[in-house]
Amino acid sequence: MNHQEPIISKPSAANENSQVRIGAVTYLNARPLTFRLARLAPDARIVFDLPSRLADSLASGGLDVALIPSIEYARNPGYRIVSDACIACDGPVRSVKLYSRVPVERIETLALDEGSRTSAAMTRIVLKEQYGLEPRLLPLPIGTELSEMTADAAMLIGDRGMLPPDGTFEFIWDMGERWREFSGGPFVFAMWIARDGVDLHGLDEVLSAARDEGVNCLPEIARLNAPDVGIPESECLSYLNDYLNFRLGERQRQGLAAFYELAARHGLAPAGVELGKGRRTGDR
Repeated sequence: MNHQEPIISKPSAANENSQVRIGAVTYLNARPLTFRLARLAPDARIVFDLPSRLADSLASGGLDVALIPSIEYARNPGYRIVSDACIACDGPVRSVKLYSRVPVERIETLALDEGSRTSAAMTRIVLKEQYGLEPRLLPLPIGTELSEMTADAAMLIGDRGMLPPDGTFEFIWDMGERWREFSGGPFVFAMWIARDGVDLHGLDEVLSAARDEGVNCLPEIARLNAPDVGIPESECLSYLNDYLNFRLGERQRQGLAAFYELAARHGLAPAGVELGKGRRTGDR
């Protein structure tokens, strides 16, 4: 599901005035969280788009709740976590990659995937903390091939990060693996976030229930999505089952807190972010 334009699922016209507006990610890694969502929330209006665009829509009031980059929670004091469903990894993730044409110490320019904010921040942190690098940042628009980039290195996320790269590279890093080696903990890429004061009409419980049902449907999700992603069904299933975690438990919260502390140190987010702010998300 590498869509460039938003895809909108609308309820009946009679429900449009009271509907909750949900923003959901197009990538395969989000499918377990959204696979049953329309059925469990039939009166909601669901918009599928890139993570960065969803974050902008939530900030502008165009959405009530969205699965957005975790860095956005730290950057906006008016947000709250509304579900224990998330997208996380605790080691290699496969779908967040750094491709470099030069040795790491020679990276002077870095192209960042247009759809990314959290992975972009994570990559910048790793390069600065481990190598003292602060490369000049360039955009990498959706649809741009790696062979077209002029930067020394590029960071890609989502489905296209799992495809064989076009071109020759000095090295390719799986950023989930690099983060685990660097920090010793997991990484949370996206969470369900709502603006303060928004009445979700019980949707917070529905989001967790949708995750539970989706995780039970991983083989079906892999079968349905493999053709669009462009990798074999078995690889899709392995990706969802072996590389990703969809529950915001205590270990994930600790990893998130560590990420926020480092993001603040490098000027990528405000200091003093409290995960307990707003609705507290506990283990289930």
